[in-house]
Amino acid sequence: MDIEKILAQKAAIIDKTIEKYIPRKFSKNAILFKINPPRFAYNLEAINKAIAEPIWEFLDRGGKRWRPTLFLLICEALGKNPEDYVDFAIIPEIIHNGTLMIDDIEDASELRRGKPCTYRIYGLDIAINAGNAMYYLPLLPLIKNREKISPEKLAKVYEIYVEEMISLSLGQAMDVAWHKGLANADKLDEENYLQMCAYKTGTLARMAAKMAAVLADADEELVEKLGCFAESIGVAFQMQDDILDLTSEEFAEKKGGYGQDITEGKRTLIVIHTLKVAEKEDRERLIEILNMHTSDQKLRNEAIAIMRKYGAIEYAKKFARKIVQESWREVEKLLPASEAKEKLNAFAKFLIERKI
Repeated sequence: MDIEKILAQKAAIIDKTIEKYIPRKFSKNAILFKINPPRFAYNLEAINKAIAEPIWEFLDRGGKRWRPTLFLLICEALGKNPEDYVDFAIIPEIIHNGTLMIDDIEDASELRRGKPCTYRIYGLDIAINAGNAMYYLPLLPLIKNREKISPEKLAKVYEIYVEEMISLSLGQAMDVAWHKGLANADKLDEENYLQMCAYKTGTLARMAAKMAAVLADADEELVEKLGCFAESIGVAFQMQDDILDLTSEEFAEKKGGYGQDITEGKRTLIVIHTLKVAEKEDRERLIEILNMHTSDQKLRNEAIAIMRKYGAIEYAKKFARKIVQESWREVEKLLPASEAKEKLNAFAKFLIERKI
């Protein structure tokens, strides 16, 4: 099954739908203004320069669009026509890109997808505002189509949105506190790391799955199980990102060298496992390098060598596979047999084995 082809096809549809709600250039006919017309003036030039332009400069850099693809695959696996749900599938994707824009500011990153971060191009003020706008603009499809959705479903979808947005902030708080030394990161266990990932990276996948399941008439048990499955994909996706940060040449080229997570002092599963099993000298040296927040590639390579020495990269790979397989088993018995179901399973496997 060619998952890359499926992703490419869905990405084109998703981008076209995003443009429907967040146009490259706002006019008085934009959906936003039809739903919420201004009282005094449209200020189109300001909105286009400070919202539309930075958002589309960022979106045009690409990205896998896997969260909305997951959304549509779940609708299909539940026996629905995915084309009927595309407008709602953009919700987690726009939010995701907004979080990246804000994360780059919080991490003082230089590059994103091979180009200078948005705040480096447009300034902090515009990047923060545009990133925040991306948390709310994707709710426009829900407002525009509210008459087509039952009040109960609509209330549940909004509830999912609020819960997951809170979780995003909790996950980011944990991640930032650990790599800034505000909390004792050197004594972290796997459960703490997994909870941070579940909040930070798992949450938008979980949002996509649960929203899709609610809109596609799944019962409460299946909504929760699909949410858990998607969360596992999100967590495993993060683990694969952490692995690629240390091992992928293509990843390194786009981000400015191997081991950007080392520069940020991040406590990944790879780091946590190494600190748990390493000899005292190696453990102390790895902590020392992480706390330097160094961009020196020689030092980053030294840290990577310590992690490789203790098999931590392979450990993370196995861990990622395991959590997805376990959560899939729970979903598998509740979904009817179909080609869409097989696609969903193949899709999950692809995301955790990808090379970039």
